Amino acid sequence: MNRYIMRRAMLFVPTLMLGTLLIFVIMRVLPGDVATAIMGAEAAETGREIDMVAVQKLRETLGLNDPLPIQYTKWLWSMVNGNMGGTSLITGEPISEIVALRFPKTAELAIMSFTLAIVMGIPSGILAAVYQDRWPDYLIRVILVGGLSIPSFWLALMIILGGLLLFNYIPPIAYVGPTEDLWGNLQIMILPALIIGFHSATSKARVTRAQILEVMRQDYIRTARSKGVSEKLVLWRHAMKNAMIPVVTIAALQLLVAFSGTVILESIFGIPGMGNGILEAIRQADYPVIQSLATIFLGLALVGNLITDLSYAWLDPRIKYS
Repeated sequence: MNRYIMRRAMLFVPTLMLGTLLIFVIMRVLPGDVATAIMGAEAAETGREIDMVAVQKLRETLGLNDPLPIQYTKWLWSMVNGNMGGTSLITGEPISEIVALRFPKTAELAIMSFTLAIVMGIPSGILAAVYQDRWPDYLIRVILVGGLSIPSFWLALMIILGGLLLFNYIPPIAYVGPTEDLWGNLQIMILPALIIGFHSATSKARVTRAQILEVMRQDYIRTARSKGVSEKLVLWRHAMKNAMIPVVTIAALQLLVAFSGTVILESIFGIPGMGNGILEAIRQADYPVIQSLATIFLGLALVGNLITDLSYAWLDPRIKYS
């Protein structure tokens, strides 16, 4: 297992490097120019035409005229030395400060939604498997189909619209931290967390149900039953660990989806997190901010995949790393 961990750790760095290179290249092939956007905004305020000479000077100042390999190397070094990609081209704010301000809000939303997904998804899948082809199973499967079919952003808009029309209620849009006002923070975060959690819970419930039904048909389960072991002990002691291996994989991947899936809902509910920051940076063509925030999501994805792989041995000792 130690050799496997070392091998995975050695693959982590080149995979991350390749990912950062792809992010950098994609940012450069997209249409739009940050220098033109900045000068265009200034020209609109003064009512003048854009000064192309000034645009070129600004591009030189921002380093946008440097060869792409040099731009990539400078940006990558700034990620390594702790500056998190340098500074915003638009505001001049250090990206490390942007991350420090926005990441806790996204992490709070992602952890809340992930916890709700576990609480809703796995018990629902177990219940559906235990009552297979009976009314609890049918009801849960209908809800799961709806959860998989409805886009989370549409559900969010319908909940806001329904709350306004039916109860004259609008969720708070001014963010407050949990240390400032716990109840006010919960009012802001609970709806997006429930929406993301419900969407993730549908996949967990489906996989849990399918895996439990498959495991319960195995020979060792029939052996346990023939020895007089109660059905409850058969389920919890013999079936659950083996059934949970694919569920853990789905759960770990969906924790990462919970981080990246906050992009749209943070914008809808006015949460100033990482996802909202990426959208603002995209609108302003702020390359360093987009690259740095996307790289953080990439790093989380790689770490999550590694933890998922290593958890298999605990769930099923028969799994060997070779």
